[in-house]
Amino acid sequence: MLGYLGLSLTVVFWGASFVALKVLLRELGPAAITVARFGVGMVFLWIVSAARGHLQRPTKRELPWLAGLGFSGIVLHQWLQSVGLQTASATVTSWIVASIPVFVALLGWVVLREPMGRGRVSGIVLAAGGVTLVVSGGDLRGLIAGTTGTPGDILIVFSAVNWAAFTILSKRFMQTSSLRPATMMLYVMGIGWLYSLAWLGVEGGGEAVQRLSAAGWWAIGFLGLACSGLAYLFWYDALDRIDATQAGAFLYFGPLVTAALAWPILGEPIGAAMLAGGAAILIGVWLVNRQPRRTS
Repeated sequence: MLGYLGLSLTVVFWGASFVALKVLLRELGPAAITVARFGVGMVFLWIVSAARGHLQRPTKRELPWLAGLGFSGIVLHQWLQSVGLQTASATVTSWIVASIPVFVALLGWVVLREPMGRGRVSGIVLAAGGVTLVVSGGDLRGLIAGTTGTPGDILIVFSAVNWAAFTILSKRFMQTSSLRPATMMLYVMGIGWLYSLAWLGVEGGGEAVQRLSAAGWWAIGFLGLACSGLAYLFWYDALDRIDATQAGAFLYFGPLVTAALAWPILGEPIGAAMLAGGAAILIGVWLVNRQPRRTS
């Protein structure tokens, strides 16, 4: 029961994160947001890990892996999403992010030589069509001509590919690491946070934090504590109690949470093309994740 409750909250937190990030980008730059957000999340995960007695030191062999994962999963991912969200809508972003399992399957086939059956191929094609429909708003000719869609949409697609690569690399790392998943994420977040300080030094804009509105502080607290702290904790705790396929199914509802919040808060419309494209993405992801029947 607790596992399902935690998963439900995780979906709400991650679905709402795109709306909160969009609101915060009105006042802060991407680097400042990343430093503030993951600073809060890192402290929270450290406190929880210490209280549970799960703090472990990584080995020298593990440090290069953690450094690479920190760059890919924190700095590069947040740069792509934050800069992308400056022009992309929160709802479109959430639908594109929902297609990450499709990119995981593609990279798993290319990098890990994982099998690619007809069902997965069909799911990939269907999800790709769904992403195209969501980004274009139904105007495919305009998308080809460059009159529909935004530059941010392209960055969000790259962020989905990057997170798929992060997922595969994390999976390979965890197969040989003695670190617990939540502890691994703590180190990844901490190393990524250090990278973000250098990013902030180049980008500047840290002084804007002093002029942050009350809504901005609420957004930082929500992104740091709920989305980067509690959500990861709930996610990994749920994976200890619930099958990974069942847990992954909860993520299908993330875009619905985003759309429900982005409409009243950001004024983002929900059109027929977005609904049709979103349905195609979810069905495609289901086909990719569906376990083939075993024959006796």
